[in-house]
Amino acid sequence: MGMYLNGSAPYFLYRSEFCRPYFVDKSDILRDLITLANQGNSHICITRPRRFGKTVMANMIGAFFGKNTDASEVFDKLNISQYSEYRKNLNQHNVIYIDFSVVDDECENYKSYIGAIKNNLKMDIRETYSDITFRENNSVREDLMQVFVEKGSRFIFVFDEWDAVFNMPFVTEEDKKSYLLFLKGLLKDKPYVSLAYMTGILPIAKYSSGSELNMFIEYSMASEPKFGDDFGFSETEVDTLYEKYCCKCEKSQEKTAVTRNGLRYWYDGYYSKNGEKLYNPRSVVASLTNNNLGSYWTSSGPYDEIFYYIRHNIADVRNDLALMIAGEGVNAKIREYAATSMNLTTRDEILSAMVVYGFLSYYQGKVYIPNKELMDQFNEMLQKENSLGYVYKLAKKSEEMLQATLQGKTDVMEEILSFAHNTETPILSYNSETELSAIINLVYLSARDYYRVEREDKAGTGFVDFIFYPEQKDLPGIILELKIDHTPEAAIGQIKEKQYVLKFAGRLGEEARKTEKILAVGIGYNKKDKKHHCLIENIRLADQWDL
Repeated sequence: MGMYLNGSAPYFLYRSEFCRPYFVDKSDILRDLITLANQGNSHICITRPRRFGKTVMANMIGAFFGKNTDASEVFDKLNISQYSEYRKNLNQHNVIYIDFSVVDDECENYKSYIGAIKNNLKMDIRETYSDITFRENNSVREDLMQVFVEKGSRFIFVFDEWDAVFNMPFVTEEDKKSYLLFLKGLLKDKPYVSLAYMTGILPIAKYSSGSELNMFIEYSMASEPKFGDDFGFSETEVDTLYEKYCCKCEKSQEKTAVTRNGLRYWYDGYYSKNGEKLYNPRSVVASLTNNNLGSYWTSSGPYDEIFYYIRHNIADVRNDLALMIAGEGVNAKIREYAATSMNLTTRDEILSAMVVYGFLSYYQGKVYIPNKELMDQFNEMLQKENSLGYVYKLAKKSEEMLQATLQGKTDVMEEILSFAHNTETPILSYNSETELSAIINLVYLSARDYYRVEREDKAGTGFVDFIFYPEQKDLPGIILELKIDHTPEAAIGQIKEKQYVLKFAGRLGEEARKTEKILAVGIGYNKKDKKHHCLIENIRLADQWDL
């Protein structure tokens, strides 16, 4: 049992996940991998955003296939145990497992980094096959070939975060070429390879435009439906986890602070290639574990992690940001091979990188801000980066706009909307619902700190309808209707006629809240005089029940 060859670490790490209260069984992927391993000389690379379960899956694969550790205690309880080939493959393979993101804190250059990996792997091989007389100056590849020739042994390679090397500060461009050649020499057309399974964030094609690693079939979330269900959590899986959470809270007599809709609002919004919506798994588990809806996805938290990607070409993505903040998707050509973390210049490169890293989701040719967890990061950026121009200016007005609305100061609201109209806003032509939606979202951006803002009715033309669900008990609900060439009174009339206020029923929870105040906000825009007119009326939910 070695550090890399048939080590026990993947099993113990995976078993710890299995023992957690919000574990999800993703073992069905092993059916495909068993087939590939038995075929031999199979190579796949699965790329996903950060925090999407790549390492958990890699540990599961290593734990299942690897010799020298009996993993039946775990896998007998999982879905894969029902597969006819289960027993024939459980802990019956040689597994070489390497996490390429692990680097010694004193490592100063690529040579020492890769040298340590090679030396440890050679030591594992020679200790495991101590009855073979290895040539003194053999490479790792030559040692493995000698093992295959003399013993007929084959190996499953599990390489987690294979692309981490490309972001290490001491790795040069020449080092990157050497690394690709190392992987090529180790894995390509080698009879000792039964399966090479690699995970990463960026696809191989980004780094290898030639033939170095062209033996790999690549599976990304945006381009391939296969393995789409194996990373991220589905609606059904989150439903099951939420039931466990409610039972756990009931047994411990702890109040449930997380709602099912809250999980959807905060962490849903990614898509597999076949259109299934996916939740960020790390965030869902953290939220249920901590009994709190909060931001768990981003590693550093600050908005500058997002700004890093757009700073080289703000002009080309500024309008896109305004539309995505409004909940709209924007057309984009996702070019994953160009999505490097450095030197992003074109709009498509920037949006591609943000999809690959998980800041945006992609579906049917459009990119979106997936959920509140990421929307909060975008909101923070919009309110702090003055280089974003008109988007920044409107976002800065948002707190003033919200307070004016809550205090019934329609004159202030009209002044801010006039400011929005007179600001250099390329998208503000008032010709479509999408453009109107973007502006309303910008001038009410800070409301997202206090409300769950939803667009309830996207049908029709000439109006935009928003509902603000309060997150705090002392705040009123808000229903906002905007109409072109109509009075604000007409907008209020539509709110009443369609009984939008009843949408709050069941959302506010306690019966006592049915009598609380709801603000109907009507905004009319006149094309001729280019002025906005605002009206606010108080409505009680209880008054609508008998209508």
